[in-house]
Amino acid sequence: MSIDNRKRVKVESYMTTDVAAVHPDQPISEVVKLMRAVHHDGFPVLDNENLVGYISSYDLLMHDANHPVEEVMSTSLLVAHPSMCLDDAARVLFRSGRSKLPVIDDDGKMVGIITNTDVIRSQIERAHPEKVSKIKKMIEEIHNINLRLKRGLVSVEDITPTQSKVYGDELEGRGYELKKGLNEPIIVIQKPDKLILVDGHHRAVAAKQLGIEELDAYILLMDENLKLGLETTAEKAGIRTLDDVTILDYAKHPLIEVTERLLRQDSDQVRE
Repeated sequence: MSIDNRKRVKVESYMTTDVAAVHPDQPISEVVKLMRAVHHDGFPVLDNENLVGYISSYDLLMHDANHPVEEVMSTSLLVAHPSMCLDDAARVLFRSGRSKLPVIDDDGKMVGIITNTDVIRSQIERAHPEKVSKIKKMIEEIHNINLRLKRGLVSVEDITPTQSKVYGDELEGRGYELKKGLNEPIIVIQKPDKLILVDGHHRAVAAKQLGIEELDAYILLMDENLKLGLETTAEKAGIRTLDDVTILDYAKHPLIEVTERLLRQDSDQVRE
């Protein structure tokens, strides 16, 4: 993705709009109950939709449960605007050491919240175009054809996989990401008679397991009905639908292996 395109990505594209909040008059006891119910460590404090403070689990320490929120909430706030560049919001989060920023509009109304998780999600989703360009160029050069690219939704049932195996641990991780709304697109080739999956097999299999009917995708449109090499390989292996993909529960995904090895190294260094 070009620098100009990165600058055009705004906070409003990735902020969470369904935000749990509390009122200044609420007692601390109710905030504690809400924290336990939704598993959050803090909430914006709103009065008639206006942001007046923020209360965290730290603010609750050493205060009586009957005290109102307004007596213990923080009023020194850092906020973001919906039109703020997402990268700038990420810098504010990093430099301030905070995990989330309330998002307010020009009228001072709170319209959402942007978190570290949202920023990470955006980085993953926005990193994909470079891979798409490489795949597109490679296929065009090998087959001497021109492909057109578009972004859209594809039916999970219509996907023809080209990979015979996926890792169980990575599959679990992809399922978690899908449940949490991580919308990393898969890459497919749309032929006149077939939808071929090029990248994103773990995501596709996880989506099928979860009953998700459509996935966001980068779609390479191919007018010619040429037989692709990865297509032939899949057919020889008997891979025609996502149900034919084998899940390896006994083997770890390389990413997991590397992570665990690094953790062991850190642990060994600490003991030394």
